Amino acid sequence: MRFPNLLVVISGPSGVGKGTLVSRYMEKHPESYLSISLTTRQPRPYEICGKDYYFVSKAEFQRYIESQRLLEWAEVFGDLYGTPRDPVEEALQSGKDAILEIDVQGGLRVKNCVPEAVLIFVLPPTREELRKRLMKRGTENPSQLQHRLEVAEIEFKYISYYDYYLINDVLDVAVADLEKIVFAEKHRVSRVRHPLLEGGDPLVRP
Repeated sequence: MRFPNLLVVISGPSGVGKGTLVSRYMEKHPESYLSISLTTRQPRPYEICGKDYYFVSKAEFQRYIESQRLLEWAEVFGDLYGTPRDPVEEALQSGKDAILEIDVQGGLRVKNCVPEAVLIFVLPPTREELRKRLMKRGTENPSQLQHRLEVAEIEFKYISYYDYYLINDVLDVAVADLEKIVFAEKHRVSRVRHPLLEGGDPLVRP
């Protein structure tokens, strides 16, 4: 039995732990393709260009937009983020699942241009825990932290546009939930490809 590959979009508020969740998933599923986003923001001390993001100038980012080489792009907290189109399409055409870890704006744009994409919204266990995670990260001053929390409240309102949600409380549980969602999507009847279902008598008669 052969199942079609998936375009999986993972979104959620800043600080919810999307990156850690996706990294753990990819460790367990290296056969999938993880899209690396472009961004115009400055790298954080622990980030590596080409591994975490491709860090580019605004002029270079604009060239990507003008040449239609981005699947989606958005401005987030004053910086530009985008998903390179060609690597994602090449991964899907080669039979790999493509995983996109992007913001909520980007997720909705992907759904608009790729309706069959599977959108997953990552939630924190509580609002207070989200605040603690942002504070622990130590990359924002108090004003910036408050702004991110306010944006998170806006992003929560878009969850109904997503196909699934999961709560990132215990990491291993969240990864297992993500695996279950991918498994379920691959077993949708509308996605199944099997010789028994390609013409001939129906397997189930009314």
